[in-house]
Amino acid sequence: MKTWEERLFELIRRADAFVACKGGTGTLVELAVVWEMLNKAVMTAKPFAVLGNFWEPVLDRVRQVELGHPAPWGEANGRLVYVAATPGDVASHLTAKLKPA
Repeated sequence: MKTWEERLFELIRRADAFVACKGGTGTLVELAVVWEMLNKAVMTAKPFAVLGNFWEPVLDRVRQVELGHPAPWGEANGRLVYVAATPGDVASHLTAKLKPA
């Protein structure tokens, strides 16, 4: 890909699920873009997890703001991002979510 935007949206398009690990501003951008696309239902629902509690303060703050302003989408209808304590927890969560119905 020529730009980071092209790379990001190609990764989003090809992914079956998402896992965000501890990271910096690039990971924050990826987390925010995927979360917003899921939140506004501009892409097919896909499982999304964060590994460990590194991102929990960010998730909690955004949820606090969003839940204070009722809307028909996203977090008002349930958690879109799962917080997994361990890699095994992530694997179990994704396995359960990706199982054919």
